[in-house]
Amino acid sequence: MMNHRDFVKGRVLLVLPFILLGSAVAQSKKSKYACDEPNPQQLCNAGNTCGSPSSPCDVDVKRTSYAASATPQIPGAKGNSLFCVHPGTTVNWKSDSKNTGFVVDVSESSPFEPGGAIIGGSNKDVAVVAKTTGCYKYSVGACVSGALNGMCANASGEIIIK
Repeated sequence: MMNHRDFVKGRVLLVLPFILLGSAVAQSKKSKYACDEPNPQQLCNAGNTCGSPSSPCDVDVKRTSYAASATPQIPGAKGNSLFCVHPGTTVNWKSDSKNTGFVVDVSESSPFEPGGAIIGGSNKDVAVVAKTTGCYKYSVGACVSGALNGMCANASGEIIIK
């Protein structure tokens, strides 16, 4: 015969999976992209803002062990992390790594002048000026010449022009 304790325990075990499923669905709706947030400009602060209209923002593009990486020269910045710039800031895309070529493609309509894909490498820095405010996703690809296997890799990141 089932006592009251066993009855309650059975009900809890029956409802628990639905509670866990609901929690997982709620968490999955939160985006991992800043550009998908309602007001991404609020994410900009002194710790993730690079350069200014009077000083350039340098971004180092390289091929890592597993992917490509674009790292703004901000103290403590990590590769492919969100960073912000002000309109009018010159963004210098470059590679400090030897024998590395890169391509950076920013969204469908580039917020930079000149527009289009940013193509450079170890011997060719590319300077563009941030013009159009907004939040932009970009893809970055980097290749190391002379490597035999897996010489190219890609990744994605986000930039906010505030």
